[in-house]
Amino acid sequence: MGLAAGFPRTSPDEWAQLAAGVVNKSRPEDRKVDAAGAREALTSHLPGGVDIDPIYWPQPGTALGLPGAMPFTRGRGPRNPDLPWDLRQLHDDPDATVSRTAVLADLERGVSSVWLHVGADGIAAADVSEVLTDVQVDLAPVVVSSVDDQPAAAAALVAAWEAKGVDPAVVRGSLGHDPIGQAAVRGGTPDLGALAGAVATCRDRFTGVRAITVDSRVHHDAGASDQDEIALALATALEYVRHLSDAGVEPAESFRRIAFRVAATADQFATIAKLRALRRTWARIGEVLEVPEADRGAWIHAVTSWRMQTRTDPWVNLLRDTIACFGAAAGGADAITVLPYDHALGLPTAFSRRVARNTQSLLASESNVARVADPAGGSAYVESLTDQLARAAWSWFGDLDAAGGATAGLASGAIAERLAATRAERDEALATRAQPITGTSTFPLAGETLLERTARAQLPGEGLPRRRDAEVFEALRERTAAGDVSIPVLALGAAREHTARLGFVSNLLGVAGIRPDVVEVTDADAIPAQSGPVAIIASSAKGYAALAEASVASLRAAGVERILVAGSAKELGDTTVDAEVRDGMDVVTFLDDLLTTLGAPQAGAQA
Repeated sequence: MGLAAGFPRTSPDEWAQLAAGVVNKSRPEDRKVDAAGAREALTSHLPGGVDIDPIYWPQPGTALGLPGAMPFTRGRGPRNPDLPWDLRQLHDDPDATVSRTAVLADLERGVSSVWLHVGADGIAAADVSEVLTDVQVDLAPVVVSSVDDQPAAAAALVAAWEAKGVDPAVVRGSLGHDPIGQAAVRGGTPDLGALAGAVATCRDRFTGVRAITVDSRVHHDAGASDQDEIALALATALEYVRHLSDAGVEPAESFRRIAFRVAATADQFATIAKLRALRRTWARIGEVLEVPEADRGAWIHAVTSWRMQTRTDPWVNLLRDTIACFGAAAGGADAITVLPYDHALGLPTAFSRRVARNTQSLLASESNVARVADPAGGSAYVESLTDQLARAAWSWFGDLDAAGGATAGLASGAIAERLAATRAERDEALATRAQPITGTSTFPLAGETLLERTARAQLPGEGLPRRRDAEVFEALRERTAAGDVSIPVLALGAAREHTARLGFVSNLLGVAGIRPDVVEVTDADAIPAQSGPVAIIASSAKGYAALAEASVASLRAAGVERILVAGSAKELGDTTVDAEVRDGMDVVTFLDDLLTTLGAPQAGAQA
């Protein structure tokens, strides 16, 4: 069936002309655009200089390639429809009994591998064997991570495997060495001395185990764009390969012992493209190093982003995690971890872990997303975005490599400077809500009582900063947590006149936990007296024309020092107000100043 049969073909230029006609319908004469202007108006700009066009056109003759072959963009090969990826759950509760129980529960209910975070901020190395007591390690892979003592974590895992008495050749997992990543978190100079021994342990005994996990989430959490994250993963992994080569390890063996761990976000297409671009660029490095083609495919563990999680209205994290998991699956991740919806609040509950594992199980079993290798392949949008990310990452990777690599970039501050610039760009989009956070910066949950969880131990460090996107908004909410903070909002005219802007104002104030004290004004001669340092009037142009002058005069007479208008002050004619409240404003600065005016304590201050 030809669904497009009978429709005339439209060229890109013709489409742009048609788009301009639509865009111009809502624009005044002095702001109308031509075809090029319409295309630009509909183009999105991601942090780091990646542009998303409004429409993509097929590129005839483009060779997609095959999964399992160069350039590995489309994956490492066909997937097992019964277990399309490794369903991996994170465990970091320092109580060994709790973690042991949780590990067994997860494995019995759908998880296929275990991830233990070991150290002062997780499970003690001495407790690893106890936590794994009930795990059949010949069936379930086990990986460890640590940011304070990776050799101890790896040694504890090896000891636990040996204590099981199984054939080392059937064991799967990772020893989790990533000294450059540890330095990125904690500061200092990375010590690569343990890598050669770890690789030898895997090569000679635990042949199915990877020794190194390049964890680029530290860069993601510090503000990295997708292309930044890829570039830093490449630079870190290549430094390991070179170090191991100097120690007598062939690049092909190093490639077999390296895994990547990356962040998956709620931008599903960016996640798909990031995984595809990482495989493509890592395969190119393997080609240059003359690694056999079969060993060039990057093994990727995708983890739903901690940076995108919120503490306010954490239930929305369920949606973010589901989209991120889908993106990772469609992008060809070999293993996926869905962080529980309450991960940013502290240690998870049995229920939140259950939802996290079931998110993966349902996608794997019922969505059929992995029954086709590289399901997004061939999409002009995905192919273009993959190419943009790969080229941008390769460019900065080249600069990093020329300047000495990842370790040198950390020591010089070049990496921190680059990530800070990208983070500042994103912060601006967050503050103006051009990049909204549902449930936090937009549509906040009124009267919310925050969930309480047991906090994780926080390790001191002088490495890259770690911050969630929602933190600046959560700090605003913290300022009103001690008590009721309200502000008068005069809704002028009939409901049809003020409903839209009243809703906008109410949601805006709710971002900071400010309660709108709504007063409906329908008669200029009967305006209820209102007092306080600030008040807002909200209506349409018609409502303002009829009631704004009298309302502002009443507020001034009552001693209100600062009067704000929802929308444009031009709609008030000769009536003067102090500021506008409108879409596109810096809501963080506005709400922070408003809370100070209202006398709310600073975040972290005692009530």
